Amino acid sequence: MVSECYVRVRTYECDMYAHVNHANYLNYLEFARYEYLRDINFDFPAITRAGYGIFIARIEIDYKLPAITDDELAIKTWPIKKGAVSGTLAQEIRRGEDLLIGAKVTWAFVDTKTGMPVKIPKEWDLPGLSPEKKSL
Repeated sequence: MVSECYVRVRTYECDMYAHVNHANYLNYLEFARYEYLRDINFDFPAITRAGYGIFIARIEIDYKLPAITDDELAIKTWPIKKGAVSGTLAQEIRRGEDLLIGAKVTWAFVDTKTGMPVKIPKEWDLPGLSPEKKSL
């Protein structure tokens, strides 16, 4: 499952070099991860009401090319690894065919009362969190 969403670069997201400031890409990636969860029918508000969360443990970003004001960016998100408690999503930000950002985001399912990672309860361990298996 690959989820795709779009954002348009706003003027205030750019730095003094007229490029999107590197930190703003984190916002774009977060927006796209939430859209990904919606696309796989993951009810994020329900898990927070139940006392759980999906916390980011690590983000690796490779910056390839800059984006500028009014660029329309396509952000793709897909799972590449999944365990009982955590997983990793790959993300790309493109302007047309140009790859601007490549990222890997590791997340953990957490009990918000204790702040500790926990095994994902069955009702939220959806197939869309796991990478698709390729048939031989």
